[in-house]
Amino acid sequence: MSLIRSIKTPLPPWLGHSRRETRRLVLLALPICGAQLTQAGMGVADVMMTGRLSATDLAAVSVGASLWMPMMLFMLGTLMGLTPIVSERLGAGDPRQIRPRVHQALWLSLAMGVLVGLMLLQLAPPIFRWMDVPPEVAARSGDYLAGVALGMPGIALFLALRAFADGMSHTRPALWIGLIGLGVNIPANFLLIHGGSGVAALLGPLAPPVLEALPALGALGCGIATALSFWTMGLVMLLHTRRSPVYEPVALWSPLTPPRPRLMGELLFVGLPIGIAIFVEVTLFTLIALLVASLGEITVAAHQVALNITSFIFVLPLALGMALTVRVSRTLGAGRPRQAQFVAWNGVVVSLMTALINGVFLLWLGEAVIGLYTHDPQVQSLALSLIFLAVLFQLSDALQLNMAGALRGYKDTRVLMMITLLSYWAVGLAAGHWLATRGLGDGMPALGVHGYWIGLILGLTVAALLLGLRLRAISRPPPGTLY
Repeated sequence: MSLIRSIKTPLPPWLGHSRRETRRLVLLALPICGAQLTQAGMGVADVMMTGRLSATDLAAVSVGASLWMPMMLFMLGTLMGLTPIVSERLGAGDPRQIRPRVHQALWLSLAMGVLVGLMLLQLAPPIFRWMDVPPEVAARSGDYLAGVALGMPGIALFLALRAFADGMSHTRPALWIGLIGLGVNIPANFLLIHGGSGVAALLGPLAPPVLEALPALGALGCGIATALSFWTMGLVMLLHTRRSPVYEPVALWSPLTPPRPRLMGELLFVGLPIGIAIFVEVTLFTLIALLVASLGEITVAAHQVALNITSFIFVLPLALGMALTVRVSRTLGAGRPRQAQFVAWNGVVVSLMTALINGVFLLWLGEAVIGLYTHDPQVQSLALSLIFLAVLFQLSDALQLNMAGALRGYKDTRVLMMITLLSYWAVGLAAGHWLATRGLGDGMPALGVHGYWIGLILGLTVAALLLGLRLRAISRPPPGTLY
């Protein structure tokens, strides 16, 4: 036994450092992952409950969601600029500078929430006419968006306070408050979509008489239920930041700081490019879905199934990227640029390993999971061929997501935005459309939907390469730096 101890080789110091840093990163990322899943759950509840009412209401909610989701994600990205600002100040041991910056984010979030709500009301009718949406679907979708618009200031408030809490390395509140929002959304959806008759059919004699006269509001009820859950999340998050002792060093709810153009400009300088980058990514996938629609219903169904499966497992790399922003910015705030470099690249390696594991599960369980979506053999076969491409898609996507997360920690968001625009649109969309419609000459005819997926892989790979070069340059510590 003593001989074994004598020849046992100790672990290299960097490996122990990596294990500790990976643990910190994962503990931050898991609640973020759960919070993202709760938001996805709200969308699933909307689709399932309106789908049981009528195909028209389902179509109305689907079309409406394609409008408000990109706008909400733009708000999310812009307000994410607060996270590295808060985390850096916290790492520098200067929490008193956090309060006025959070207040600027709150002013900005409320303004954005009101503006987005008004845009949904005003822009929906002309967009529906431009898209040739059937009149009945357009009318009900307008009702749905009117309900959702009421909740936009509420979700904007939640997003601002979530960015603050994430920057303080407290990512769990977003998870349990997301669960509260989901807990409000599901019963409110059922009650408002199906009305008193639906409650009576579900509960029978146990149904409260006061609810029996409630009319079935359909898509409008779904929008109002979404707004109720948004305001619930925003107000509960506000209450949490007021009551929780972990935020006492910041004194967040001391006298409210009035709008300050300089501090708001600091937030927009970091956050606006993030919002634009996320908006560009979302609209790219929306446009590809519209282009695929011309290839026939089998292709559309297979594309949606494969994309839905990959979007579900995409949540963990996304959460790792958001957590990496917190870790990098906090380490930089503590005046340790060499350690921040290690944190950034360790996070990229963790994301790559996560993507490899996801890829194995896709190859192993892909056929079985596709069977849960559809029994059509043509759709199953085509979706399975896309799943093989999705494995490569996951690798490139995880790398570029986490490199982007590290760059947000360095507040290097303008270059990030430019790389996103170039990679997604000039490479991903252009190459994908060319391969889908023209192929590569006589040797490779038009590839259809596979061409769009290959284009996405090319765009994400270019993004990963360019972001990696940028991260390598910006993370290099000054000469003579010890920490």
